[in-house]
Amino acid sequence: MQYGISKTVSLTYEQAIEKVTEELKKEGFGILTTIDVRETIKKKLDKDFNKYIILGACNPPFAYEALTAEEQVGLLMPCNVIVYEKEGKVKISGFRADIIGMVSDNPKLTELSRTLTEKMQRVIDNI
Repeated sequence: MQYGISKTVSLTYEQAIEKVTEELKKEGFGILTTIDVRETIKKKLDKDFNKYIILGACNPPFAYEALTAEEQVGLLMPCNVIVYEKEGKVKISGFRADIIGMVSDNPKLTELSRTLTEKMQRVIDNI
């Protein structure tokens, strides 16, 4: 199962993070959390790692509707987006929220998750 919408870009790592953030904002998402995996691994394990960041993106109206429909859906939130370098290329992946609809029997969550996946697809397409 593919749980992300992915793309390799011709931007620098830093430009990709900036562009992802900008495109997420256009679709109503804000960044709740930023995890610099490379920095964390270096600090906690004293090991080197590729540039890799996890952006915890949230679309407040959709989050509210989803949590109102089913409180346990919070376990699958926020919609993470990753930006990382691999073999000299910058890659971006956004969470496919429609997976939420696949694991839930709640019709409202299925509907919301499809719409969020469409938004995430536009984010990735526009980068």
